[in-house]
Amino acid sequence: MDKLTVRAQLTLAFGLLVFFLIGMSILSVRSLSNFNTSFDRYVNGITARANMAHRVRDAIDMRAVAARNLVLVSRPEDMEIERKHVLQAQADVVKNMQQLLQLAQDPDVSDQVRGVINKIDSIEKRYSPVALAIVDLALQKKNEQAIVKMNEECRPLLAALVAASDEYFVLTEQRSAVILQEDNEQYILNRNILIGASLLSIVLASLAGWLITRSLLKALGAEPRQLCNAVSLLAGGDLTGKLNVAPNDTASVLSALQRMQVSLTSVVSSVRQDSDTVSLAAEEISTGNNDLSLRTEQQASSLEETASSMEEITSTVRKNAENAREANVLASTASDVASKGGAVVGQVMGTMDLISESSRKIVDIISVIDGIAFQTNILALNAAVEAARAGEQGRGFAVVATEVRGLAQRSASAAKEIKTLIDDSVSRVDAGARLAAQAGTTMSEVVASVARVSNIIAEITVASQEQSSGIEQINQAVAQMDSVTQQNASLVEEAAAAAESLRDQASHLVQTVSIFKTHDSQVAAPAPAPTATRASAKPLRLVPAPASKPAKRPAAPVKQRAVQAEAVTAGDWEEF
Repeated sequence: MDKLTVRAQLTLAFGLLVFFLIGMSILSVRSLSNFNTSFDRYVNGITARANMAHRVRDAIDMRAVAARNLVLVSRPEDMEIERKHVLQAQADVVKNMQQLLQLAQDPDVSDQVRGVINKIDSIEKRYSPVALAIVDLALQKKNEQAIVKMNEECRPLLAALVAASDEYFVLTEQRSAVILQEDNEQYILNRNILIGASLLSIVLASLAGWLITRSLLKALGAEPRQLCNAVSLLAGGDLTGKLNVAPNDTASVLSALQRMQVSLTSVVSSVRQDSDTVSLAAEEISTGNNDLSLRTEQQASSLEETASSMEEITSTVRKNAENAREANVLASTASDVASKGGAVVGQVMGTMDLISESSRKIVDIISVIDGIAFQTNILALNAAVEAARAGEQGRGFAVVATEVRGLAQRSASAAKEIKTLIDDSVSRVDAGARLAAQAGTTMSEVVASVARVSNIIAEITVASQEQSSGIEQINQAVAQMDSVTQQNASLVEEAAAAAESLRDQASHLVQTVSIFKTHDSQVAAPAPAPTATRASAKPLRLVPAPASKPAKRPAAPVKQRAVQAEAVTAGDWEEF
């Protein structure tokens, strides 16, 4: 589980949950379909045949009663009424018997039930002519013959017909009881399966949630709010905060923050010490330059010859100043780009909050589905009880079945809403990925800004070369200065020693800063420490030179040191 990405873990958990929901939905629909089929078989099969058998028997009874009344009455109008009743009853018997025989052709009808129905039809075919013969005798005023025929032939056939119909009703009740028992057993089985699937879904969903939470906390090392506070302190420059990292935690975000804090603390301390050293060296250079300026006043006459060279040097220095200002602007741009990266990270955190909110909504919807499943079980139980009480009517079962379908629709709606929320969670995670890509683009812009700074430093190097050419012209003019040139040479050597110390400290600063790398950069090896021995910053004793010798020799070492320092500095910047 720890090797999977957050997206894969969430997709696996919600996919498993959706799989079980689909399985439970399919099982529920199948159960409803089976109950509907059983109900249809009961209503359109057994109940319909039983009702038709009752109609046949009622028509036979009505025909027998009308035939008996026809024998008993004497008035013509009463006899006409009873005759019509007999004919109507006879027609009903024939029609209902034909429909009962058609219903008996259903494949679900057992051979025993079909045999009883055929037996009723056979007795009716023998009983019907006898009943009609009694009616004819009664209409002919042969009541005694009609009574004899009624007692000897009609009553035994009627008794046999009643016995056959009673046998059919008993078989119908037995078959109804068997169907109800089978439906009840099927209901118990489906209920147990649904309960087991629900419990399994809850256990697996809870286990997946626990594993995902454990994996995220292990990867983060602490709560997101604690990580945010720690990063905010680091961003504000406060390196004194204590991060509570577990003893064996070496791969979490909190552990990485702790290592970064230690590294930044070391870097800041080193930079601070080097800055103090550079400040001291700069102070020494300033003191030497002040002394050099006092002595340079003695060379006023010679400075007229070097005016043109100084103008060129001034132009070059001005260009260097402009380049330095442009480098400052680029540094500000790099700072703005870093701010954009921080804003992008904030948007990513907002997206994760939205994903959390969607997850809470999904939990609420799952609760609704559980409630609906519980109500569905209760309604199904009520349906079975109502069907057992209602018998052939089955009206209560129809009402309960309607409620069950309504609850099933609500379950389907909740499942759709869960799918929508899952899709929404996936889209939000994709949005987080795009924001991360945007952060990478921002860091690329920082790299581009650093490249431009390197180009500007290269221009500064070229300007330094031009300054070196101007210094050569100045050295030619300074050759006319005798004793003062010797003193200036000593001061220049002292300034060179301080400059060498300043260069070494600057190189160390570059090595310290080089540990910070962008996302796409290669790991840069630290530059080797300069091996040249630093010149002592101790003030040199002034040794006057003979006035007869030119002062060209002291200028050459100064030029050589300047060229060497320029080459080393260019190498440091190229490595950075």
